[in-house]
Amino acid sequence: MIATLEGQLAQATADSLIVVVGGVGIEVIAPYSTTEKLGAGRVYLYTRLVVREDSLTLYGFGTVAERDLFDAVLKISGIGPKIAIAMLSTLSVDHIRSAVLNDRPEIISRVPGIGKKTAQKVVLELQDKFARHLDALPADPEDDTSGELIDALTALGYSVVEAQTAIQQIPLDAPSDLEERLRLALQSLGG
Repeated sequence: MIATLEGQLAQATADSLIVVVGGVGIEVIAPYSTTEKLGAGRVYLYTRLVVREDSLTLYGFGTVAERDLFDAVLKISGIGPKIAIAMLSTLSVDHIRSAVLNDRPEIISRVPGIGKKTAQKVVLELQDKFARHLDALPADPEDDTSGELIDALTALGYSVVEAQTAIQQIPLDAPSDLEERLRLALQSLGG
């Protein structure tokens, strides 16, 4: 099993990386949350090797939490690596935890390729796992205002990832008024 990978980043796209280790370029499939944070130079990834009958695919993550969530999602019947990577590319680990613990499958259903029934299944299957780790969880980042902001920004044509990134840029001391928060989010998006 390949648990970690460290090497020189040779190429990065939105969903994969080429990491040169000992002169060999290794392709690593990674969520957008990982690929967007990496710059040129040395990279360190937590990895999971998925063995299929016709392929060996290495998946890489910037944090142990992302890798652990990937593993947990793969244990859900009917969900494969593509959907697990899509979840981590669309929603942060904290947003997924919050959606699961607060029984909000509509947040999970924002992930491309996940419908309402699958989202409900994900929430149900992951609740026990997350409930055991409640003391390590941050406060709920997906409050009603954030949900409304994501809906408003996606209605304006921004992706869920862009919307979440913009919301994270809003200062903590910003007013809780939805219109003001929307203005600040649009400002950070350059719109």
